[in-house]
Amino acid sequence: MTRLFNHRTIWIWFTAAAIFLAAVFLLYPVLNLLTGSISGGRNGWAILLSEPRYTEAIRNSLLLGVIVTLTSVAVGVPLAYFTARYDFPGKGIVTILPLITIVVPEVISAQTWLMLLGNNGIITKWFLAQGVRLPSFYGWPGLTIAMTFAYYTYVYIGTLAAVKGFDIQLEEAAQSLGTPPAKARLHVLVPVIMPAILSSGLLVFTLVIGNFATATILGGRVRLLSVLTYQSAVAQGGGDRVMQSTLASTAVGLILAVLFLQRWIVSRGRHQIVQGRHARPQRLGGLRGRLGGLAVAVPVVLSLLPLVTLLAGSFTVQRGPVTRWGEWTTANFERLFTRFPDAITNTLLYSATAVAIAIAFSTLASYLIVKKKNVLTPVLDYLVVLPLALSGTAIGIGLLMAFGTGGLIPLGGTGAIIVLAYIARRLPFGVRNASSTLYNIPDSIEEASISLGVPPVRSFLKAVLPVMAPAIAAAAVLTWTTTVAELSASIIVYSGGRETMPIEIFKLIDSGLMGQASAYGVLLIAVILLPIIVATKVFKVDLFST
Repeated sequence: MTRLFNHRTIWIWFTAAAIFLAAVFLLYPVLNLLTGSISGGRNGWAILLSEPRYTEAIRNSLLLGVIVTLTSVAVGVPLAYFTARYDFPGKGIVTILPLITIVVPEVISAQTWLMLLGNNGIITKWFLAQGVRLPSFYGWPGLTIAMTFAYYTYVYIGTLAAVKGFDIQLEEAAQSLGTPPAKARLHVLVPVIMPAILSSGLLVFTLVIGNFATATILGGRVRLLSVLTYQSAVAQGGGDRVMQSTLASTAVGLILAVLFLQRWIVSRGRHQIVQGRHARPQRLGGLRGRLGGLAVAVPVVLSLLPLVTLLAGSFTVQRGPVTRWGEWTTANFERLFTRFPDAITNTLLYSATAVAIAIAFSTLASYLIVKKKNVLTPVLDYLVVLPLALSGTAIGIGLLMAFGTGGLIPLGGTGAIIVLAYIARRLPFGVRNASSTLYNIPDSIEEASISLGVPPVRSFLKAVLPVMAPAIAAAAVLTWTTTVAELSASIIVYSGGRETMPIEIFKLIDSGLMGQASAYGVLLIAVILLPIIVATKVFKVDLFST
């Protein structure tokens, strides 16, 4: 017995246990998803290729992904370059504000764009009063605008880091040889930052393919893969198991292909610059500085405009589906706490439970993968990042097929399956954050503890875990911000009485009750931002240290 659990083999047993849990709750649902496309004597792939609406949805999804990726690059790259290379009035605010769009749930972003430019939107009604009828915001215009201003931040962040890390001496050397400044940037700077741009752009593409909330709310008559997948899952009669599996598997295949392409581009296009000198931002003053700052502020203000609309809408009178702009009330918040209190409680309870379990498991898994490598850890490594290749809708369908009524572990109709969906969606991010910290912790700390006679597990708890604590706290906060806003997986697996705030917002939008949906949105934003404020201001947690 002692040999089975000595200081070396005990970690193999922990790895085996972690693999077992990951295989049951992550791999098994995915296998159910893949095999479900050819069950019951039906071949979902043959149906997919034979019915025009499915091929049209795939075509539209790919086209939308390309369009939004290009528009996000068109907005994010110039914004990143200008803020990295120039100082201008208001730069400090403009630089940090785009990050706020990342924590805004997609369902809220889509809702507020609808409140601005929908059939009863503020801007639409103003133009109508001037005798101008705007084109419908539903369909391609709404999808492109809403997704661009939701996702350009990812391109902005990646490009900003690349431009700031660029060695200006390379550009100066090109100019010293007679190359004009603009041409020098084109031939020297662009190749160095291009892998970051492509990598961020491909990330945006995968987000568009997997997007559910914006696609459903603003899609109109545009058929999209994520929407048809959801409709197949919630169709009357228990849903079309074959087609929901086939459509979800198609989305998984598309995302996997893009992720492999992203990894290939990054590995081949990496430029390493050692001991370089970064460019010092050039000060722009006077009219030039104000115009430059204004140009940069425009996309930032447009991306944050929905938040202002959300706050205004939450205090606006609504009569049925008609929003009475300019008439104020607190009734929307009163209804929120009197008619739908369970959704608030469910959100807090399910999210807190999921974050606690996900962080505990990701901490252990990352420790095994980074510090206790053995023959089993590569398997664990692949399993814990598996959800990265899955859209939220695919995860929800897989979990429902595996653990719904009559499944391996019947969890249908319970809050446990929602918690499981949350964990599956966010586990890879916790593992990534914890792993990045472990790489910087020397093995000598743990080895010294063991050499003094402290058992391996206790050495981990006493010597390694305290060093990881700041990173774990940061990962917990960041996991919380994305978990409470999760919709695409939870709306597939939830049952009556188990609604969360994002689900209620989605249902209220579908009913045209924008005032109540806005009140819910304001509360959801507060639930997201409050832990961030407390962590950064009170406990001084660096959320981006990992």
